[in-house]
Amino acid sequence: MKYAGAVLIMSGIVVVLVGALLYCGCNLSWLGKLPGDIRVVRPGYSFYFPITTTLVVSAVISLVLFLMRIFR
Repeated sequence: MKYAGAVLIMSGIVVVLVGALLYCGCNLSWLGKLPGDIRVVRPGYSFYFPITTTLVVSAVISLVLFLMRIFR
C-alpha cells in the first residue's frame, strides 16, 4: 500500500503542475497538430484522430514512470 500511495501522490503532483502551466498560459498549441495526426474536414463533417500526439504523450508518461522506478 505504501507504493500505491506514493504513485497517487506523484500523479497528483504531475496533474497540478500541468494544470498550473496551462492556467499560466503555457502555449501548447503544437500538441494537437503534430505531423501524423489524422484530420478530415468536410462540409458538415469533421474527424480528428491525434495518433502522433497520443504516441508522444505515452512515451513521456512511460519515461516518467521508468525514472520513478529507478530512483525510488
